[in-house]
Amino acid sequence: MNVNTTLNAAEQLARHVVETRFEDLPVAAVEKAKIFILDSFGVGVSGSAAPHAASLLRAVEAWGSGDEAGVWGLRARLPAPSAAFINAVQIHNQEFDCVHEGAVLHPMTTALAAALAAAERIGGVSGRDLLTAMVLAIDVTAGLGVASRAKMRFFRPASAGIFGATAGVAKLLGFDHERLIDAWGLALAQASGSMQPHDEGLATLAVQIGFAARGAVVACDFAAAGIPGPRGVIDGEFGYLNLYEAAHDIGPVLADLGRVWRITQVSHKPYPTGRAAHAGISGLLALMHSHGFHADEVELVTLSVPPLIHRLVGRPIAPDMPVSYARLCFQYCGAVALQRGLVDIPDFYEAALTNKSRHALAQRIRVEIDGNPNPNAMSPQRIAVRLKSGAEHALDIPVTLGAPDNPLSREAHLDKFRRCWRYGARPLDGQAAERAIALVDRLEELANTNALTAQALPEA
Repeated sequence: MNVNTTLNAAEQLARHVVETRFEDLPVAAVEKAKIFILDSFGVGVSGSAAPHAASLLRAVEAWGSGDEAGVWGLRARLPAPSAAFINAVQIHNQEFDCVHEGAVLHPMTTALAAALAAAERIGGVSGRDLLTAMVLAIDVTAGLGVASRAKMRFFRPASAGIFGATAGVAKLLGFDHERLIDAWGLALAQASGSMQPHDEGLATLAVQIGFAARGAVVACDFAAAGIPGPRGVIDGEFGYLNLYEAAHDIGPVLADLGRVWRITQVSHKPYPTGRAAHAGISGLLALMHSHGFHADEVELVTLSVPPLIHRLVGRPIAPDMPVSYARLCFQYCGAVALQRGLVDIPDFYEAALTNKSRHALAQRIRVEIDGNPNPNAMSPQRIAVRLKSGAEHALDIPVTLGAPDNPLSREAHLDKFRRCWRYGARPLDGQAAERAIALVDRLEELANTNALTAQALPEA
């Protein structure tokens, strides 16, 4: 895409979203979109059993009844904005959702929850339309994150995520340029997302993503009704970037539209923890495999990381920490990896959080800042282990497992999906998981996406 300097950022992004067709998407973008649609769908099912999920659903049901869209992993049906809210929370509430590391956000979470809820309400859309909407939604959300040149002040998966989700819903609804910008302006009116719940390790973090998904559906509803939105919504004096990012440059992002597809830069999460803990976990597991030591032989573990990683997961283990705190605590996650040789959803059940031997082991794990000057860097990292015998082992981790340059195998991807399917709040048909895999594998041939969402609804 050639940048037209006479158009502001919103106008250029809107042109990209409105004018791009499925036929314009490269094969790599389509294949990555299918991978992360399936991944997010499965993670959303497992999130139905996470702490606070049932209470949150009861509260949302009080907003009003309706059967426009289903809640994944449960039999509940809600108005589309409410279903988008719950499904987005469920995708993120276990920190198992995919991430764009350069943008420091989860781009698929808000977008898929909002798009599938909106699609159900209108009777479904084609698989091609869903794929196109998701690729473009990720271009918008991740593009806003990549444009930042500053330390993260707001929770970008929500504050930026609402714009990508709005783009995805608008694409499915066939909005033109002007109506999409109206919708973004109405999204800006709702945009929010504080880092305070992250710092305190609270489940409120996922709730913010739910608000963003719901807000995207609401923004498109209002725009469709003719409610106007401001044109400088992205780069105006009081637009998103100037309000939410202390320093930014959207120019390179706009120049790359139609050439760089942000979905191809998204990373898988092999563990249900903050992405910032993943390099350390995979590094520990690799060292244990290579050198054959066990948890009781470890004297000290040191993870050397960029400042952002320390901020995100360098917090100390606490005796009464909530589940959300533990997922963002490398001391706990590293101790789990050392003790169990894996990290999975049951390791964050409340009963597991008070394991005394795990807490004692966690005290022998340190997270240190390595001096990286990039405020948004997540790599490289280095893990070092000193054993009680005096032996020392270390590993440099230039690229975290699950990143585009170090991807999960298809086998590992599908294994994660099937595990998530089994962890839902209510039993789901195991064959439904296989049908969902098959439907996504040929998503570009699917006539109606309701066939996919139907797989996540338990039988009565």
